[in-house]
Amino acid sequence: MAARLLPSWVWVTGLTAGATVAVVLLAVQADKGPHPTAAAVRPSASASAGAHPSTSPAPTRAPAVPAASGTGRRIVYSLGAKRVWTVDASDKATRTFTVWPGTVSPDPGTYTISKTLAATTGSDGVQIEHILYFAAKSGLSIAFSNAVDGSSPPPAAGKQTSGIRMHTADGAALWTFGTEPDTKVTVVR
Repeated sequence: MAARLLPSWVWVTGLTAGATVAVVLLAVQADKGPHPTAAAVRPSASASAGAHPSTSPAPTRAPAVPAASGTGRRIVYSLGAKRVWTVDASDKATRTFTVWPGTVSPDPGTYTISKTLAATTGSDGVQIEHILYFAAKSGLSIAFSNAVDGSSPPPAAGKQTSGIRMHTADGAALWTFGTEPDTKVTVVR
């Protein structure tokens, strides 16, 4: 008696069904294992640019709010670290980021946001937004802002500028935080 061969489409269908069952079983097993969580602090663009996954350092914790920066809800600006923190009423930092200061810096002390402006042209000719004025020095108004195009060009040679620039997302976050009435700004060395 001669053995009867099955058509090739039957074999292909059987193999496909078997492979699908294997993939589903592996997916179910993988779902039962541990799951990684997102890092608490995102690395800066400069820290991760050009880094290879096998050689990149582990994420670091954000710098703590300077100890001598007061208490309560406030914006803290460190001249030396070129960094800003937003701090809630319970003295917990809600955000921190680096900034690019102008050539004229505010003196250390405590200020109040005195004026807000949604958008204008900076003294360097760059379109800026999210402007939070809080101090004055050498006849210049000192304010936080971000360039509309996200850039931070270096100040023109010999020109005094007083804007403290930041990335666009940081500018939007600081604007939301800083437009609350009576927002304090503490400047530390």
